[in-house]
Amino acid sequence: MKHKSQPLPYEFDQDGVEIIQKESLFSRFFNVSLVTFKHKLFAGGWSEPVQREIFERGDAVVVLPYDPNRDEIVLIEQVRIGAILNAQNPWTFELVGGMVEENESIESVALRETYEETGLETTELLPMQSYLSSCGGTSERIYLYVAKVDAQNIQPICGLDHENEDIKVHVFSRECVMDWLNQGKIENASAIIGLQWLQTNLDKVTTAWQTQ
Repeated sequence: MKHKSQPLPYEFDQDGVEIIQKESLFSRFFNVSLVTFKHKLFAGGWSEPVQREIFERGDAVVVLPYDPNRDEIVLIEQVRIGAILNAQNPWTFELVGGMVEENESIESVALRETYEETGLETTELLPMQSYLSSCGGTSERIYLYVAKVDAQNIQPICGLDHENEDIKVHVFSRECVMDWLNQGKIENASAIIGLQWLQTNLDKVTTAWQTQ
């Protein structure tokens, strides 16, 4: 018998939080605000006012380009400020990604970023999942997709000059990438989540694309 999925048993919902004030502390490419709020307590009653800084950068889309015919994964390599400051290597191996601008659909961003960062075109996207990247300090939500591609058509170097992007595009066997993943060599969070999803749902992906 198929297991019936149960909803998460949340104690409260949005009515359990009251935002008292939101004050802008910094506004440039990213925004930082100071939020004062109170919330219902599990033991009953309401908390005293709580203050938290929140890092706001909007939502983002991440795409895992996968070639099911050759069983290959496309990864991109680029220098990252976070890796410069807190990793052994300033360059990271990642999935395709980009910010969602106002009035853009999630799917259109996925298609655009895949082309801009790999040179690959696709019209076949499967949603993996969405998640809050670090909800203790940022409101950012990541939308993950897997894209059906022909990995032979990559452009070796991609990126937009006006965004100071310098991206090297790689094609690896799925087995190789999953081996790096399982060894902890992939350090980018969205790449880890996306690759783990593909590892778990590979049959679902290949079945969906076989019937299209």
